[in-house]
Amino acid sequence: MNQKFEQFRQEFPLFEYLDFCFQIVDNKIDMQFYFAIADYQFQPKMSLRLGRFAVGNLHHRAVEALVFQIGLIELISYWKCTCSPTIKIHRFSLEESCQKWWKKLYFNGLGEFFYQNKIETNQEDFVHFAFAEDCTPADELPYPQVADSGRVVVPIGGGKDSVVTLEALRHDHELVPFIINPRGATVDCARIAGFPNLNDIVVLRREISPKLLELNKMGFLNGHTPFSAMLSFYSLLVSYATGSRHVALSNEASANEPTIPGTKINHQYSKTLEYEEDFRNYVDTYLHSCNHYYSFLRPYSELQIAEMFAQHPQYFKVFKSCNAGSKENKWCCNCSKCLFAYIILSPFIDDATMIDIFGEDLLDKPEMQQYFDELRGVAANKPFECVGTIDEVNKALQMIAESRKDKYLIKNC
Repeated sequence: MNQKFEQFRQEFPLFEYLDFCFQIVDNKIDMQFYFAIADYQFQPKMSLRLGRFAVGNLHHRAVEALVFQIGLIELISYWKCTCSPTIKIHRFSLEESCQKWWKKLYFNGLGEFFYQNKIETNQEDFVHFAFAEDCTPADELPYPQVADSGRVVVPIGGGKDSVVTLEALRHDHELVPFIINPRGATVDCARIAGFPNLNDIVVLRREISPKLLELNKMGFLNGHTPFSAMLSFYSLLVSYATGSRHVALSNEASANEPTIPGTKINHQYSKTLEYEEDFRNYVDTYLHSCNHYYSFLRPYSELQIAEMFAQHPQYFKVFKSCNAGSKENKWCCNCSKCLFAYIILSPFIDDATMIDIFGEDLLDKPEMQQYFDELRGVAANKPFECVGTIDEVNKALQMIAESRKDKYLIKNC
């Protein structure tokens, strides 16, 4: 058991979702949240720029209802530093079944965090909700109903998956590209897909409170949170503000495979079909069915998606899905994410082009042996990254071996 976990829960028994505010000005929605743990205050700011897709005449109370929901997912990044046993909400209250829904998301979405920090807990006891006396029930809020206008929101992450979704949908639908904290790869992929300017993209500028970064340096608990779940709740506001009922994610079937075999611990939990269905049920049950959130790529394997991506060479030099190199907009060529992308694409893209894309031959790099073993199931666990299934990796390696038997990693299968 992690002693810090027990220590912090005793020292900081209460996490508070104190309030939030927002302002709608010039096709932009600015938001700020107010969270607290004892004397530590967190006030993260977010700005959603709607560009040319803004529909105008947004109802203040409807936006208020959706921003409150966003705060419920944003708070988990701050709660996790002490894992306080009680979350107290001051503005609106949640009915019991709704509380259970959030506890399931928090618990499973933090599975990697609990595992990496050696925290032993369970879904029932790890946290409880409390509410201020003057709270209004959240189910009484006027959540908007968004009609089907034919527009489809497509979040762009800069990797091969969202490229495939963009290319599959853009000729038959009016797309609303959505990017969180734009970087080179995301903006370049949008540009090639026909959205050349930031005004052609819905952009969320999302910040982390500096106080949280200070606590991380001081040794408070830290780790992975369910980013895709956060995306799903922002999609509610994007749907309403752009008049786009449908939101097409690019989560593939492989996201359902646990990172730790034999458990439910999954780095990609909020990309799984289970979460996707839970979220749709939540929206239908509690939020007036205000959007339709689904993954366009759910029926496909990583190999199928890689083969489809290979048909769009115009993206080869701009797409990136390496977290380590994201700030510099490059492939770091030293992580499991880079190696997975190299393996899954190699059956469909020739050697010379692959080396040109990545800058070096990752199949002939002995330093990648550890990641290679994790990806193909030889090591105890898969990497804590968004990668395909073990079976998909081994199938790709089998396909590569037929033409590239001289590669170091292939020879060491």
